[in-house]
Amino acid sequence: MKIIREVCVDNIDDAVKAYNKGADRIEFCANLNDDGLTPDFKDLKELKSLVSVPIRVMIRPHSKSFEYNDYDIAKMTASIQFCKKEKLDGVVIGCLNEYNELDIKKINYLAQLAKPLNVIVHKAIDLTLSPIESLKNLFKINLINGVLSSGGSQTAEQGIYKLKNMVAISPKGFEIISAGKITNENINFLHKKIQGQYYHGRKIVGEL
Repeated sequence: MKIIREVCVDNIDDAVKAYNKGADRIEFCANLNDDGLTPDFKDLKELKSLVSVPIRVMIRPHSKSFEYNDYDIAKMTASIQFCKKEKLDGVVIGCLNEYNELDIKKINYLAQLAKPLNVIVHKAIDLTLSPIESLKNLFKINLINGVLSSGGSQTAEQGIYKLKNMVAISPKGFEIISAGKITNENINFLHKKIQGQYYHGRKIVGEL
C-alpha cells in the first residue's frame, strides 16, 4: 500500500518545493504560526496552475478558537464555495462547541455544502475529551472522508497507540491522517507502529 505524504504549507514557494520533492498532496493554508487559517483565493488559483497533485484547503476564519458564530460560518461557506468552483481536491474543517466537543451540526452543514469535495476534520478533534468517541460520531455523518489527528497528543509519536486504534476502527476508505511533528526522518518508524496510509507534516518530504 502506497504511503501518502501530505505536506502542510502556507505559501506558494514552499508548496512548489514540496511538490518538486515528491509530496503526494498539499494542504494549503495561511499563517501556519497560528496552526493554519483560510488562505488567499488568489494564491489558491495560482497554486492550482503550478502543481498537479491534489490540493486540500484549510477553512478556518480565525485562530481564537474552534467555536464559530454565524458570521464565521458565512465566511467559511464562501471559502468552501470558492474551493468547489475551482474544483480543488478537498477542504479541511473543524468546529467545536462550548464544551470542546465536536459541533456535529455545524460540521454536517459545512460538509454537505462542500460535497462532492473531500471533507477532512482537522486536529480540533484532538481537543475533545475522547478523540476515539469523536471519530465514531463522525462516521455517523457519512459525509466525512477523514480526520487529521495526533491521537489527542502533542505529537504523532506520543499519540501512536491511539492513532493505530483510529486506523483499526475506521471504515474502508476513511483517511486517518497522522500528524504532529512527522518528518522525512521519523515517518518510517511511525508508519511501522501506526500502520496507516496517510501522513501529514511540514517537513514530511524534508526541509523546504
